[in-house]
Amino acid sequence: MTSTEWGRVGDDGTVYVKTAEGERSVGQYPVGTPDEALKFYTDRFLALETEVSLLDQRVRSGVLGPDEAAESIKMVRAQVVEANAVGDLAGLTGRLDSLGPVIAQQRAVKRAEKAKKSAEAKEQKEKLVAAAEKIAEGNDWRHGANKLRELLDEWKALPRIDRPSDDSLWKRFSGARTAYTRRRKSHFAEQDQKRDSARVVKERLATEAESLSTSTEWGITAGRYRDLMRDWKAAGPAPKDVDDQLWARFRGAQDAFFGARDAANAALDQEFAANAEVKDALILEAEGLLPVTDVEAAKRAFRDLADKWDAAGKVPRDRMKDLEGRMRTVEQAIRGLEEEQWRKSDPEKSARAGDMVAKLQAAINGVEADLEKARAGGNEKKVRELEENLASRQAFLEMAKRAADEFSG
Repeated sequence: MTSTEWGRVGDDGTVYVKTAEGERSVGQYPVGTPDEALKFYTDRFLALETEVSLLDQRVRSGVLGPDEAAESIKMVRAQVVEANAVGDLAGLTGRLDSLGPVIAQQRAVKRAEKAKKSAEAKEQKEKLVAAAEKIAEGNDWRHGANKLRELLDEWKALPRIDRPSDDSLWKRFSGARTAYTRRRKSHFAEQDQKRDSARVVKERLATEAESLSTSTEWGITAGRYRDLMRDWKAAGPAPKDVDDQLWARFRGAQDAFFGARDAANAALDQEFAANAEVKDALILEAEGLLPVTDVEAAKRAFRDLADKWDAAGKVPRDRMKDLEGRMRTVEQAIRGLEEEQWRKSDPEKSARAGDMVAKLQAAINGVEADLEKARAGGNEKKVRELEENLASRQAFLEMAKRAADEFSG
């Protein structure tokens, strides 16, 4: 009989493996020697040991997920327990059992990672819902729909979270999209209605503008065109293609009228050019009256020039402001000097000034008499007070005399 630490070969060629429960027959090897028999079954054990070592590495490295690892351990453990091999089968089983806590730890990590991802996904979905609800409350009809589509794509890319939370958030998100879409459709329907109303108004305005394009009542018609333009702007936009066509009609009629008016005014300006030359000469004469030395003579000369000015007739529009301004300057200079002379010779003011002089002189006479008495009595304090009083009143008297002289001419 041949034996080792983990097995032996019986006299009849039966091979046994030693276990904690006792020996167990693993097979026979009748064709070879006992050493060859033990080696055959020991090699089987070594193959199992290699498989267990590889599985141990894969489990501990995380290559296998916890569920897949547990299933693989279960299969290999069944092979080891029932293996027809010679070796430390209990040791292999122990190695497999030692992987249980490793898998438990991996499961805990996976659960934590899943919970973290779920929390992050929930937070992201809450942000998406808040963004969608903000868009739904706003009036960004141009970009809102595209933004909601982008938010929906982001939603689809996120993992599902717990069903109640996911369903609740989706209901809010979907509701926001529905509310926005409904309001957007209503807005554009209202805009279409407004544009159609604007089309009706602008068709009427364009027709009226065309009817006025040949008018020669320049002032009245120009005013009416201003009113039409105001109404055009107030009407708002019509459908784009129609709006462009109506504006072309409106603007064309307007241009035709104002072009004709400008041509007529240009003809009048040419006709009035000679009048401007006459008024240029009259202005030179008027400006020759300045500076005024004799108001009455200047007034008579200016009235004569003004009569000639009126008789000269209209001037080109681009000369009106300049010519009228220069003539008005001369007139204002003469009138200003006339008013200044009247102010100085105003009888009431002259009388008031003379009365003031008389009163101040009487007061001064009284102060001088009191001053003489104080000096005679040797009252120095009274003398100083009366001297100061006298100086002040004499200063006022000089001012009053100058004013009286101005009013007396």
